[in-house]
Amino acid sequence: MQLDVDQSIIARRDAIVAALKAIVPGEGVIDAEVGRRPYESDAFTAYANLPLVVVLPSTVGELQAVLKYCHAQGVKVVPRGAGTSLSGGALPLQDAVLVSMMKFNRIKKIDFENRVAVVEPGVTNAAISRAVDAAGFYYAPDPSSQIACSIGGNVAENSGGVHCLKYGLTTNNVLGVEMVLMDGEIVRLGGAFLDSEGFDLLGLVVGSEGMLGVVTEVTVRLLRKPECARALLVAFDSSEAAGACVADVIAAGIIPGGMEMMDNPAIQAAEDFVEAGYPREAEAMLIVELDGPPVEVDHLVGLVEAIAVKRGATQCRVSTSEAERLVFWAGRKAAFPAVGRISPDYLCMDGTIPRKELPKVLAGITELSKRHGLRVANVFHAGDGNLHPLILYDANKPGELRAAEDFGADILRLCVEVGGVLTGEHGVGVEKRDLMPEMFDEIDLDQQIRVKCAFDEKLLLNPGKVFPTLHRCAEMGFMHVKGGALPFPDLPRF
Repeated sequence: MQLDVDQSIIARRDAIVAALKAIVPGEGVIDAEVGRRPYESDAFTAYANLPLVVVLPSTVGELQAVLKYCHAQGVKVVPRGAGTSLSGGALPLQDAVLVSMMKFNRIKKIDFENRVAVVEPGVTNAAISRAVDAAGFYYAPDPSSQIACSIGGNVAENSGGVHCLKYGLTTNNVLGVEMVLMDGEIVRLGGAFLDSEGFDLLGLVVGSEGMLGVVTEVTVRLLRKPECARALLVAFDSSEAAGACVADVIAAGIIPGGMEMMDNPAIQAAEDFVEAGYPREAEAMLIVELDGPPVEVDHLVGLVEAIAVKRGATQCRVSTSEAERLVFWAGRKAAFPAVGRISPDYLCMDGTIPRKELPKVLAGITELSKRHGLRVANVFHAGDGNLHPLILYDANKPGELRAAEDFGADILRLCVEVGGVLTGEHGVGVEKRDLMPEMFDEIDLDQQIRVKCAFDEKLLLNPGKVFPTLHRCAEMGFMHVKGGALPFPDLPRF
């Protein structure tokens, strides 16, 4: 997937590379094709583009200089973290500089007294929890790719994970960021405190998909590890019954630490891969984790068991040790690679619905699977209604990729139809870009583009993502005033 290529930028490639090498010395600029090839896609591998050049700055000053140069020269920039995005958020462009932030990989400060850590964007999600584990703390958001995904990418996509139901997404656990705008200006939003004055620009930046600025530092919230955590493995004869159980648990006022759902194809794949003891005969399975003081956990486990039995659960196992709890989760955490063993390719979709609509949407996905002639394995963050249907296909068979994309688009339309949204944690990127009008009208989209223009008036930063059509700020009635001087001051204004 590629926008129209600016051939004038391609023609200036040698000069651009030379200028970048003067800014980032040593091995910080990768211009040979063989070196650029690993960056041609992110985890949304259905599409790939070879970037114009790859730059790996190691200091804020180098990043500033790179962005200033590109801004002055009208060169597009695509920021990239670990490349685990599942929506094409880091898909490069042939006429754009790809800026990798993976050299920003230090944990700069851990402040247990104020329960915060200050980290650079290339630090992996799991590394934060490892760094504070011995003191009894952890970082709550835990996407399945947490051993690889970077915290900067988590900020860009507002990532969640299996424990986001109770402890929130990235936006609920990030207190501040430092970032560099496209023109090289450094801004700080938030900090090591609960709230800041003025507009919530931090909330705007988290989830902005690398379109507003390049994050160079993140202040995250640290939480105390719960005293006790126990998980239940609950089997059902139908996905609809499992979905109804999820709704009943939440309706009872119980907020589990995590509540995940897997259907039979996902159960089979995960069990073959991990051997976690999952019930192969079940059509659907829930993993429900309760945490807190031991007395409270024991009480809540009993309540959830009773709700599951009432909804027709065929099996209910409760973890009796920490090792068994981790085994329960091991299969779920490995579900995506496990499904990769049973199909040459798959598309991992990401939509969010009201919990009460789970049975209806699950039935709808089954019907869509028959209509499109493709299998699907369902893995859900069921507690907060975040769906991850994995559409199985073979890219080597003509037409199957298109059929998988059409299937995925229909799933997302169904999510919007029942009152949900196009994405829960993977972002829009290029994958859902052309579906934005399903959820937003032209006025909504224009308002969002105005925000983009306020940060990046030339639309150079991560272009081609999120918005189905590109508008220029001037076409929306915008006028850029720089240094207090109006453009074309000789023209009359009314």
